[in-house]
Amino acid sequence: MIPLFAYRDNSCDPRKCTVKKLERAGFLKIFTKISQIPRNTLLLDPTAEQALSPADRSVRSITVLDCSWEVLDTGAISTWRIRRALPFLMAANPVNFGKPCILSSVEALAAALFIIGEKGRAAEILSKVNWGVRFLEVNQEPLDLYARAKDSTEVIGIQELYL
Repeated sequence: MIPLFAYRDNSCDPRKCTVKKLERAGFLKIFTKISQIPRNTLLLDPTAEQALSPADRSVRSITVLDCSWEVLDTGAISTWRIRRALPFLMAANPVNFGKPCILSSVEALAAALFIIGEKGRAAEILSKVNWGVRFLEVNQEPLDLYARAKDSTEVIGIQELYL
């Protein structure tokens, strides 16, 4: 089982924070300093040049950035060895429902798990939020296609169908 981590900068309401819910349920560990994040983790970074794909299945861990992108020190993460962007998906969370590519942290982690072949685990972490099942319903077709892709190039090709 791939360990899950989150970098959290405390910029969101802790009562609504999806990574706090996942931490309480024992699904992930939260770091409050970028320097604490394991250097060999796959960092989910929307600014990464390479898309996440099933070829990333052998990663040691996955880390989501649960923070305000306006204040994040992107220089601190730009040198990360393994950075991947998620392909096009629609948000199903109550704040950004129906908006493309504005996923909550739990949606991002679930999408990553689904794409690398851990579909059951993706559903399990989504079950910790009452709207989680909607994310899989809304994105079932693209997630299935991304999960069958060979590599990042194929994922980008599939993504073009939705843009």
